[in-house]
Amino acid sequence: MQHLLTAGAQRALALAELIANNSNDQVTNPRHLLAALAHEESRAAEILQSHGIVQNLILQEFELTLPDSEAESDLFETEVPLELSQALYRFPQLKDVLNRALEQASQTSLPVEIGSEHLLWGVLKTEGPHTDWLVNQGAISSDSLAASFQGEHQQAGDPIDVDFAFRTVPATVSDQTNTFRTIDAAANRLREGLRVVEDFLRFTLDDAHLTRLLKTTRHQLTEALQFIGQDSLIASRDTLNDVGTAISSTSEFDRSSLEHLVQANLKRVQEAARTLEEFGKLISVEAAAIFKQMRYSLYTLEKSVLTCVSSQHRLEDCQLYLLATESMCHHGCGPAIREAVAAGVCIVQIREKEMSDRQLLEHGRRAREWTREAGAILIMNDRPDLAVAIDADGVHVGQDELPVREVRQIVGSRRLIGVSTHNIEQARQAVLDGADYIGVGPTFTTATKQFAEEEYAGLDFVKQVAAEITLPWFAIGGINAENLPEVLQAGATRVAVSGVICRHEQPGQITRELLDQFTR
Repeated sequence: MQHLLTAGAQRALALAELIANNSNDQVTNPRHLLAALAHEESRAAEILQSHGIVQNLILQEFELTLPDSEAESDLFETEVPLELSQALYRFPQLKDVLNRALEQASQTSLPVEIGSEHLLWGVLKTEGPHTDWLVNQGAISSDSLAASFQGEHQQAGDPIDVDFAFRTVPATVSDQTNTFRTIDAAANRLREGLRVVEDFLRFTLDDAHLTRLLKTTRHQLTEALQFIGQDSLIASRDTLNDVGTAISSTSEFDRSSLEHLVQANLKRVQEAARTLEEFGKLISVEAAAIFKQMRYSLYTLEKSVLTCVSSQHRLEDCQLYLLATESMCHHGCGPAIREAVAAGVCIVQIREKEMSDRQLLEHGRRAREWTREAGAILIMNDRPDLAVAIDADGVHVGQDELPVREVRQIVGSRRLIGVSTHNIEQARQAVLDGADYIGVGPTFTTATKQFAEEEYAGLDFVKQVAAEITLPWFAIGGINAENLPEVLQAGATRVAVSGVICRHEQPGQITRELLDQFTR
């Protein structure tokens, strides 16, 4: 038997995960879920409020932080019913809560989906600081909560005889005209918004990769509208009598920055796509399916565009990226890192393959102190768990390590995720996966990592990435003072180096010499 969760219960679980990430907690626990359940107009929120419990009290007590409104708005896009088994797989740390919720939902003789009120029961019945706090508040108990369930899901009686029957009313010509009119307006809104975003990608970001993806979306719109019928849309258009043209708000004219402008238009096209999908179902199932696919692709595009803009700001001053390995450094990692960051390196990666976990943890903590004192970014190679443990600024993974999605689950939303790429397809995919920056290489032969001769991407790969990707990227692999001009000439504006600094007797001096080449 399938046990499904209501949309409200799904949103609460997703919001709990966002609250955990936003509060820098590694796992989602019942306290995060309690705060999420008090967040919206749900049955659980009503029960909590009736006992004097509001969300601010929970957030303050357990030092939790809500996500921003943009992240929160994505919670309302849930369409697919979620089975309990899927929820248990996604939220294993809430296993006891979900099982308790199922037990409560199963008390009735009627099939009942697991709702937010059942999750609240599960939270209350799972021991922890949250239950002690609720009891000490004298606000809510198992008995008082159980009373709230009574009468809500009772056995249905015999059907009531009625002297009428429901009948369906066929759509009139006027109904169809209004449907076409709605689709026409939404299509125009989507088309206009896409053009604004495209102009931003072309003339502000100069990003050929994302521009190409957006053009694909515009082609999808054209394809879908062929199923609707362009003649019907034009014939139904009535702009002069559209009451919406005379209604406006001050927020329509509030564009504080280019980023704000593009974000507003990305939201606009997503909303228009949803309207097209819903009203399109009345005219063409084929068109509605394309509109739905477009909407999901627009969510990915939004994430890629905004991540690109955010990462550009965050890594703006990072031209030289140091990969530090203890055994490679002439005087050890400490002097190499300290001298390099003092000379202008803004981002450092700990790259150790031989250390035990405990040694790497202690080494990482020392590196965290060195970089923090200099205001430099610290990245942990391959190990998202240790990146969190030492409070690094991010983690870097290769093609054979954990994917970006799984790494994000571990390190949260604030830490950077870098991905090594060896061909243009991998680079494009890393952008869509949500990487904050990418490594591009290997450019030349290198002593830090072994590649087969045919696997060296070389300067041609650097040129490819330079031509179409504006997410911050670092050319990497065998770069030194002698060949750096070739890399810069190929289009790189950021490079990652290792041996050229680590092996040098004066790491600070060679760092300054490398940085000088960026300004020539």
